[in-house]
Amino acid sequence: MKTIFGLVDCNNFYVSCERVFNPKLEEKPVIVLSNNDGCVVARSDEVKALGVKMGIPVFKCKDLIKKHRIHVYSSNYALYGDMSQRVMDTLAQFTPDLEIYSIDEAFLSLSGFTSLNLTQYGKHIKNTIKKWTGIPVSIGIGPTKTLAKVANHIAKKNPQFEGVFDITEHPQIDVLLDSIEVADVWGIGYQYSQFLNQNGIYTALQLKNAPDKWIKKHLTVVGLRTVDELRGISCIPLEQVAPPKKGIISSLSFGRPVETLAELKEAVATYVSRAAEKLRSQKSVASCVHVFLTTNRFKDEPQYSNYATFWLPIPTAYTPDLIHYAHQNLGKMFKPGYRYKKAGIMLTGILSQQQVQLNLITPSYHPSREKILMKTIDQINARWGSDTVKYAVAGIQRLWKMRQSKKSPRFTTHWKEIPVVRTSF
Repeated sequence: MKTIFGLVDCNNFYVSCERVFNPKLEEKPVIVLSNNDGCVVARSDEVKALGVKMGIPVFKCKDLIKKHRIHVYSSNYALYGDMSQRVMDTLAQFTPDLEIYSIDEAFLSLSGFTSLNLTQYGKHIKNTIKKWTGIPVSIGIGPTKTLAKVANHIAKKNPQFEGVFDITEHPQIDVLLDSIEVADVWGIGYQYSQFLNQNGIYTALQLKNAPDKWIKKHLTVVGLRTVDELRGISCIPLEQVAPPKKGIISSLSFGRPVETLAELKEAVATYVSRAAEKLRSQKSVASCVHVFLTTNRFKDEPQYSNYATFWLPIPTAYTPDLIHYAHQNLGKMFKPGYRYKKAGIMLTGILSQQQVQLNLITPSYHPSREKILMKTIDQINARWGSDTVKYAVAGIQRLWKMRQSKKSPRFTTHWKEIPVVRTSF
């Protein structure tokens, strides 16, 4: 059976989420900021037209924001995560084979739908998502995942396609590929694109026609796979189940400088709790805990940073044990007299729960009451919201938490922030 993929990509996703609950923002310039309101991480089309670049520090475009009355929002991850789930649940109505690629992208297998007009089917999917969630999307359709990405790029850039483009129906695919910069090809990052440009390869078509031997030598077998995909040979299958992570990092910059060990312990305990929850969600345990902290290297003040590693006696996903070992590391690293900007943890040596070597001295996490306790806490937090049940050592007020001075309400996940509709008679 001929393989056909669809790539569904939410347009300006963070901005679109804000617009769903604030229709006054439609056709208005809007930006969403990163953690601590530092940099621009999402832009409406109106802002892109003004020349605001992705990742630019917000202080560098203050004059532009004021001049053009740009609406500015802090990142609202609770809202964005829930809206993403709604989009993915909607997509699951159209095909049994779905790969959630990122918070705002998903690949669909359309191989069993070749009897349909795929462009019309794509428009039906697009319109349903807009109707059910309020989120606008673009859909690219192609015989490989890489060509579906190319088709999605074309669908976004060309209004005449009304957000859906099927590259398999185009009579001159090479003409399209010649219009795509090599840097825009899925799987070709910044370093590879610079290298390819230096060697005279500027477009997706030139990459497609490059010699296999040269590609394999300089871009490895992964690069050769991308080239084959551009040629219409499907080499990258749909991943319906995401592979387990081999390392889990949890870290954020503080909303204000932190100077005390007590506050650092609160932050580290919070980060461990988040990482451990992700660890358990993939039915894994960790063998090693890494802790790091650093001051702000951009400030003219005393600088210090450090990193410590602790190998656990028995791999575990039990949050209290992971917090205990992380705090041990933190205590060894901490030095008073510094203004810390950031701390974080990383869990590595990750194994399946079924692969843990039993120990005659130390009890295993796998069959224990600790596992049942963690499962119960995870279920409560999944049902009622993150941090419904949390550890006291992670702090209550959390004065160090990241700055989000322009955050919109959590419209869909918090009872006290549900939108209220008032009518008058």
